[in-house]
Amino acid sequence: MSSSELRPWLLLSLLGLAASCFYYTDVGDAYSVQQQLTLLLLVIAIYFWTLSPLPFAASSLVLIGLMLLFGVVDQPEEAFVGFLSNALYFILVLSLISTALVKAGVDRVFAHIILKFSKGGVRAILLGLPLLIAFMPVLLPSAVARFRILEPIIEQVNGRFGFGQESLFRKYCMYVIGMLNQNSTMIVFTGGGFPILAAQLMKDFGGIQISWLGWFLRIAPPLWLAMLIISFGVWFYFKRNSDPIISVQSQNFQTEDRKLPPRFWWILLPFILMIVSWIVLDHEQVPLILAPLLLVGYYAMPVNGLITNETVKSYDWETFLLLGSSFSLGYVIEETGTALVLAEQLMSLLPSGVGDFGNILYIACFIFALRFLFVVPSTSMIIIFPIIMNYAEILDLSVMASAFLVIMIIGGVTVLPIHSPTTFLAFQKHAFSLREQLMVGCYSSFVITVIAITWAMLVW
Repeated sequence: MSSSELRPWLLLSLLGLAASCFYYTDVGDAYSVQQQLTLLLLVIAIYFWTLSPLPFAASSLVLIGLMLLFGVVDQPEEAFVGFLSNALYFILVLSLISTALVKAGVDRVFAHIILKFSKGGVRAILLGLPLLIAFMPVLLPSAVARFRILEPIIEQVNGRFGFGQESLFRKYCMYVIGMLNQNSTMIVFTGGGFPILAAQLMKDFGGIQISWLGWFLRIAPPLWLAMLIISFGVWFYFKRNSDPIISVQSQNFQTEDRKLPPRFWWILLPFILMIVSWIVLDHEQVPLILAPLLLVGYYAMPVNGLITNETVKSYDWETFLLLGSSFSLGYVIEETGTALVLAEQLMSLLPSGVGDFGNILYIACFIFALRFLFVVPSTSMIIIFPIIMNYAEILDLSVMASAFLVIMIIGGVTVLPIHSPTTFLAFQKHAFSLREQLMVGCYSSFVITVIAITWAMLVW
């Protein structure tokens, strides 16, 4: 039985076991009727997001309807509170900006950089590509967009060097733009939908308003350390299981000397100014979303023509509905006190006298186990985050350390191809086998988890 066939049965077994424990023990006595209905809603949501054949858009609307049907909200408007979150529209405008930047020719800049690396031979690309990925989220806030820009360039370079489809070079580069790309998204909280969502949850449930620079200084060092360790480990793993690199040097690399579009710098400079504003301005005085909203308007001006009605229509509105309903569910879990009761019951399973290290290790294991069940990182984040924040407050742990522990572990788990969009896209290119995906994914997830625990104990 393949992993894709095993996973639904495993999830159903776990849900069945949890239901049995709830109804045949005194576990359920700690919950009020409203909290029991909230737990039922949570189970239904997990089913919708993992096993249900319903499209995400339809299941998200059904979930809103069930909130009203179960009576877990006092007013109908509360079921739609998730769609009032700044993060939801932050993700929308940054996606539109990413599309505009690609239209403006930013992808040519990255293509030029990769082809420049190629002139130095294979080693230059293998060293330069991870470095590019480590900083690319600052300039292109979409992991999928980064993958789609770099993938054809890598295929082109792989062919020009005379490598095959299962070459060591292609395997490693697909790992970099797939799994490593997903990890690098967290370096800045404007690097993609997941970190934007995480920053909003920190504000809503942890009471932490963190700046762009504050986020970067806290998470970039451990993440870069993890990426460095993982990259070397993955390289030696692929090297041991692949043929040695023997390039064909008869084909010269000729970069296309195409000029950038006439208004390229008029497009890029306002984007850079937006990033500078995130770094230097006080977010309590100037909302973070203000600059990208104004930039969308600038890009949509007829003189630029980068954002049109078609651009907006092509946005992934299914994800918009999914995240909005997920936010609403997260608020319901918190407001009904369900998250607090779950945290207290989790604490009862923890042996006494284990200290802060034992508590953090327990939290990390709990996060990893739950994350493994969810397909979309954002949905697992919305469900797990309120529970862990309540758990941290009960045990008097650092809320900041606990928050970044959740963020780094959830964002770092790439065991299965379905655990992130770019991991799935890379796996679909058949660069490596399922066994290689599982080995690399487990190793990568383990390293990130260990470093996250270390930073939570010593730094955060």
